[in-house]
Amino acid sequence: MPRGPVRRGQLISPFGPGAMMILPDGVSVICCGLDHWFKDESGYTETVDQREFQVDEWRLAARLNVTHFFLPPDFRVVRRSEPPTNGYLTVPFLRFPQWHYCTRCGLMRKLPLVTKGRIKCAECEERGWTRYIVQVPFVAMCDAGHIQDFPWLEWVYQTASPPQDHPPMRLYSTGGMTLAGQKIKVDGGPERTLAGITNARPDGTDTDLSRLLDSSQTPFLCPGHRPWLGTDEGEGCGHPLRGTLRSAANVYFAQIQNSIYLPRSEDTTVAEVISLLEQPPISTFIGILTTAGATPLPDHLKTQFRELVQPYTDRQLEQAIAAVCGGKSHRQSLDIEGDDAETGFRRQEYDTLINEADFDQLVIRPADLGQYEANFSQYFSNVTLIHKLQETRALTGFTRVFADSDRDLSSLQGMLRRTQPAEMWLPAYKVFGEGIFLTLDEQRLLSWEALPEIQRRVQPLIDRFYDMQQARHLYDRRIGPRYILLHTLAHLLMNRLTFECGYSSAALRERLYVSENPSAPMAGILIYTAAGDAEGTLGGLVRMGKPRRLEPLLERAIAGAKWCSADPVCMEMGQSGGQGPDSLNLAACHGCCLVPETACEEFNRLLDRGLVIGPFDNPVIGFFNKATEG
Repeated sequence: MPRGPVRRGQLISPFGPGAMMILPDGVSVICCGLDHWFKDESGYTETVDQREFQVDEWRLAARLNVTHFFLPPDFRVVRRSEPPTNGYLTVPFLRFPQWHYCTRCGLMRKLPLVTKGRIKCAECEERGWTRYIVQVPFVAMCDAGHIQDFPWLEWVYQTASPPQDHPPMRLYSTGGMTLAGQKIKVDGGPERTLAGITNARPDGTDTDLSRLLDSSQTPFLCPGHRPWLGTDEGEGCGHPLRGTLRSAANVYFAQIQNSIYLPRSEDTTVAEVISLLEQPPISTFIGILTTAGATPLPDHLKTQFRELVQPYTDRQLEQAIAAVCGGKSHRQSLDIEGDDAETGFRRQEYDTLINEADFDQLVIRPADLGQYEANFSQYFSNVTLIHKLQETRALTGFTRVFADSDRDLSSLQGMLRRTQPAEMWLPAYKVFGEGIFLTLDEQRLLSWEALPEIQRRVQPLIDRFYDMQQARHLYDRRIGPRYILLHTLAHLLMNRLTFECGYSSAALRERLYVSENPSAPMAGILIYTAAGDAEGTLGGLVRMGKPRRLEPLLERAIAGAKWCSADPVCMEMGQSGGQGPDSLNLAACHGCCLVPETACEEFNRLLDRGLVIGPFDNPVIGFFNKATEG
């Protein structure tokens, strides 16, 4: 297996199982499945204790139907005087694509997945030249998540059953700037350009590679190869296959589920005990007892960890043990009729973030709206300053071709490993940060949503979004003017904060809390940093949320939205078909609203600053149209 350094966080995204990366020596590799993690360099597991890497997040574990999460392993050099436990752990990568070619003579050769080092071209070496073969730039994939070497033989012979014993095959360029200038040729046999191998219908239901490969017009469909699991066998698929550059952006989309830490108990002391029990060495001890079928008791903890648990009563220990072992919360959480799973999950966070909290992993201080200037405070119902928060990010699977998918959770998780473990787990990591949480005034928002001009403006965008949902078989969810307004406001604030508090644009993230449920509406924005170390960040973002600092920030963000460097074209695009990815933006472009995609929940879609400040021809419909006056 090739060697190369990868940060632990990158093994969640963007280089998790099934993802390709390029090593410093230029070799392209693919990350192996979870079956191959937590093994030393020799592939043994005898000296591995996974419990050291365990991450606990009770809400996220329940939602993803897993028992726990694990941090990606880190590589440690073990000295002779130290115990060998968890030493020399690596995450294996395999060489992919397997087909290589010589840049001088074009000779192609297929190498095993486990090949290491640089390989010389045999033909050039016979002629006295020293040339090394390199990996081909093209692979093939499908929207079900499979990937394989480009079917070179099948393509050049124009049949799904090419001869296995064939003359040498060569890949060379004729000098053109398109795929038609790339040719595959068999010595003394057929040749064919690569024109059209990346062409496909927008919804992915038909591709030129599948349709044109076989001269008999029989569709050539994906066989379901999964090289990241270390096998050449196909599992069967049947989806259209498309060619792509191996470095293309749509080859891999990590599916990440994240969760803001919420304490399991409203009792600060019990929550503190729960946090203690979830950390080694006590978590390791509890895991051993439960695996053996025993029930952990307060006396067990007092015997083994007297100094750690001495400050707590038996009752507090019992409540904490019940929460840790049963995965349940002592917080009261009401299920709202009409909430889908995602909305219900976020409602728990919403209800917590508007109230004061003081825990090790979550510190919230509600601000007094009366201290803010009236021309801005009238638009908001809550401003809370989150001095510390903990976010857990878990990899649930991945997709290819499209960033979104309607595939269920078990199907996504099944792509991460070949065999399912007795106790299901997923890779995850924790980060600490800070944030500002804002909620819009509900009555003002309802009055604004009822304006006929608002509905007329956003309806074409909503229709295009629903059409895309059906065409790509995405999971069903509803959006409306409220969502687009909050989403755009979050982007405007993030862009402005990069100038005000020193964070880079990629260091800030958004989390939207939106519901049009009349019995329990939500209209909240959490802008937070989650890129700090175990101690969190330095407080610059919270400082910007305080009175006399937040108002100028909002004023400059809204004033900046009134004119984009691409105007009037940017604003006019809102009335003429949309712009951006899938045409799912109205007045929003790189000059005004877009942020790094890692910071956005929607891949920079569903944005319109016209809802914030109003279009040029009707500015009064903007939600904040009067915010900068007077």
